Amino acid sequence: MPIEIKELHIKINVDEKTAATTTATSVDEAKIMRAVSESVEQVVNIQQRKKER
Repeated sequence: MPIEIKELHIKINVDEKTAATTTATSVDEAKIMRAVSESVEQVVNIQQRKKER
């Protein structure tokens, strides 16, 4: 049975209080972006495998 993703909701809360936390925030953003790109790659791979069947 095929699974179709029609919507993907991502919610992120970012609090910037001081200059010291901006460095930590940028590191967190990098981790978030890496996770999102890996997720997109996995979805594309799944779709390609389904097309091959």
